[in-house]
Amino acid sequence: MSHTLNGIAAGGGVTIAPVYVMGASSLTAPAKAANDEDHEAKRLHDSFSLTRKDLVKIGQQVEEEFGHPIATVQTLITIIDDSNIRQLAQDMLIENRWTAEWTVEQLVSQLKKLSTVAVSSPFWNNAVNDLGQRMLSHLLHKPIPDAANLDHRAVVIAHSISPTQIVRFDRQLVAAIVTDLGGATSHFSLLTEELAIPGVVATHEVTKYAHDDMVAIVDGIHGKVILQPSPQEIDDYQKMAAQYARGNNLLGKLKHEETRSADGQRIRVSANISLPDEISTVADSGAEGIGLFRTEFMVMKDAQLASEERQFQAYKKAVTAMPDQLIVVRTLDIGNDKLVDNLEVDNYQLNPALGMRGIRLGLAHEELLRPQLRALLRASAYGKVAIMFPMVTTVAEFRKARDIVDQEIDHLKQQGYDLADDIQVGMMVETPAAVTMADQLAQYADFFSIGSNDLVQYLFATDRTNDDTKSLYQPLHPAMLRSIFRVIRQAHTEGKWVSLCGEMAALHVAEPLLLAMGLDEFSVPADHVLSLRHLISGLSARQLQPVLHKALSLQNASEVEQLIKKTLPDLYQEK
Repeated sequence: MSHTLNGIAAGGGVTIAPVYVMGASSLTAPAKAANDEDHEAKRLHDSFSLTRKDLVKIGQQVEEEFGHPIATVQTLITIIDDSNIRQLAQDMLIENRWTAEWTVEQLVSQLKKLSTVAVSSPFWNNAVNDLGQRMLSHLLHKPIPDAANLDHRAVVIAHSISPTQIVRFDRQLVAAIVTDLGGATSHFSLLTEELAIPGVVATHEVTKYAHDDMVAIVDGIHGKVILQPSPQEIDDYQKMAAQYARGNNLLGKLKHEETRSADGQRIRVSANISLPDEISTVADSGAEGIGLFRTEFMVMKDAQLASEERQFQAYKKAVTAMPDQLIVVRTLDIGNDKLVDNLEVDNYQLNPALGMRGIRLGLAHEELLRPQLRALLRASAYGKVAIMFPMVTTVAEFRKARDIVDQEIDHLKQQGYDLADDIQVGMMVETPAAVTMADQLAQYADFFSIGSNDLVQYLFATDRTNDDTKSLYQPLHPAMLRSIFRVIRQAHTEGKWVSLCGEMAALHVAEPLLLAMGLDEFSVPADHVLSLRHLISGLSARQLQPVLHKALSLQNASEVEQLIKKTLPDLYQEK
């Protein structure tokens, strides 16, 4: 009898193959004081060196296979090469008299905090965990489980899988990846896309029911796993797999065309990135630009500010890779409770989400903001760069930020730098205050980018990570839809364009409504770009107007979802 598990689709496609269960990969170390600090310091140093050696070897192997570097491995090498991170680890060990193993555990915990206040790198935690596990493997002399023993094509099932484990998989043998844990994070999705294999994560209990040589269907389109499927299920999914392959061939043709709705409305579908190394993957994804370039990772190196020159080189790398397409770069978006040690601020905040973060922190500490703006302005000479300020709530703070941009433009020109003549300066719309004042803000901003993740949380005063209140996190709620529609209308009145860069942009059931509202740009994970472009090409914004107005009149998110699925049944068939 078949057993079906639901999870999150993390890689398109459908496959049917035997199961291979990979062992648990979580290494841990006990809290323990060091007997010999010098010895432990040397062990810690050696674990950094050995892990780096591992990563370089993996990078060489995958580059030979793919024909180009893989951003995941390059990112990990960048992190482990950072002298500030290494120094932090050494300081933690010496100051606390810890063992090397426990220092690594605490280092991982500390580095994870860098992305907890603002929505920054969506795969940062995965990368940090991966490094920690590799370092612990050397310190504890225990191997990290992998699929090296796999000698036949199979669905790899595990409790969790790290990015470097994924890139080492033999594409000829790994038919799909399924995990208990995880989410549809950019690294997992980009890697499964690049490996051209289906993936389903967050099934919670697949390892409880799966065992070696059991047959499994992995539906990476809808996020389903069927263990021991019936003959009828196998037949149905074989047909789906063939249909998906035909669809992929059609999607590939969209890369070289503009995205237009069925009634001719021009829409830009761009991608989100968090690291310059991702740009090569995005450039090949069919994205029509970068709608959100998060800069937290580059600006923060163990709570230190990257130099203007270092930032400039990173931005230049991105814009030269896509010189004809707009790259929208968000200035640093993080709270001071997780920020730089060399800023003289009170780091304690009872509620950092409502405290000094985003543009507030930048304006309070121009020594943080100005070098980043100068780096961005200098990079504008090499491509199309737009600057975007996060967490704007008042007209006054945006005008002040824009004045600083103008000042830095004048200073750089006086110093002889070549700059672009048409640098757009826009802002994130993430708060109810910005929604309410959109008509006035649109008089000063060149564009708006709606950050749906934060806007939903602030609109409903809820934390989606809080189990008691996360049910209130409802992107499809009419209150959210009305807010977005208001922002778009007010911006268009002033002749300004609007993007949406949160998770809602990749929410399949929301996309027709956003199109009907007149959204100018969707900014989504790279693996979602072509499917969204295909969806838009088959929808008419004009014909969706009655659906939009009906949705705006409803009372809750469930009613909105049912309306869309009933109105557009062909798009939302459930398997």
